[in-house]
Amino acid sequence: MSQQRSGQSAGIPVGPDFPDLPEATVARLPEYLRALHNLAEAGHDTVSSEELAAAAGVNSAKLRKDLSHLGSYGTRGMGYDVALLIGQIEDVLGLTQRRGVALVGVGNLGHALAGYAGFGTRGFRIAALFDADRGRVGERINGLVVRHTEDLADVVAAEQISIAVIATPAHAAQGVADRLVEAGVSSILNFAPCVLVVPDGVDVRKVDLAIELQILSFHEHRKSALTALPSEAPSKNGRIPLSGEAVGT
Repeated sequence: MSQQRSGQSAGIPVGPDFPDLPEATVARLPEYLRALHNLAEAGHDTVSSEELAAAAGVNSAKLRKDLSHLGSYGTRGMGYDVALLIGQIEDVLGLTQRRGVALVGVGNLGHALAGYAGFGTRGFRIAALFDADRGRVGERINGLVVRHTEDLADVVAAEQISIAVIATPAHAAQGVADRLVEAGVSSILNFAPCVLVVPDGVDVRKVDLAIELQILSFHEHRKSALTALPSEAPSKNGRIPLSGEAVGT
């Protein structure tokens, strides 16, 4: 997942009571939160930095530094209070209330996203569905009726929506983004395989599954190339020749 941000700085712009967090820390906080919820469901009241780091897939030193930005340092010999840390992270991420999200594009991907139950447990609710295809307008998905994109501005205002998901074809995504921004949406999650141009103050995160697969393909290709390398035979003096160096006979 990559991020585009107009006017992006090294840290998150803050007010007097908001912690100044590096972007890398913000990107890791949801992983910590997921791990903490799993620990809480398993009955854990406390967790060490090593245990939480392992569950989140980071090293413990990085985790301790990230959490120190929140003013959370744990207790020597006990670690972190799981419930307290969940509350701190949810507060910083703005998840203390379920945020309404608009989803534009209800094709195969959009339909699947609209029916995903995991949003509700992570602090979000799909509040509105839109599509430009009038053949889909009126369709009911997971209790919501698909509206035409012409209704976007009115619904966004009525539902006080500031976050939207774009799951349209690439050629339609920029136009949808423009409409969303005009309607007051200031954060966009883009699944369309294209780069969106947005004004300053609008945050965009891009999810491109094909790119992620291509990166994995590189690693597979690299592993295959390393496996196929011939073993280097030592020369008569027992020294392994350097690359491109001839072995005497």
